[in-house]
Amino acid sequence: MSFQAYLNAVETKTGLTPRQLLALAQAKGFGPDTKATPIVEWLKEDYGLGRGHAMAMVHVITKGDQISSKHIGSEGSHADASDRLWLDGKDNIPTDW
Repeated sequence: MSFQAYLNAVETKTGLTPRQLLALAQAKGFGPDTKATPIVEWLKEDYGLGRGHAMAMVHVITKGDQISSKHIGSEGSHADASDRLWLDGKDNIPTDW
């Protein structure tokens, strides 16, 4: 599953876009210096997310929307088309993204 696919699944499971979850995380005081465990626990308790989906959000909350270029253009199920993640809703992803 690509990184973007994880975020799309997070939206399906929670009903919130990654950007909306990011805003909620920031309101709780989570940010670049936050360890993964409290974020994962919050996402599990409040939204029922499993570890893999929560860790995708941990990346967005602590590192932003840019991912490593090692998966860009690669083959296989973990390939992403861009080194940027779309946070504004799976149904709104531009076709040229």
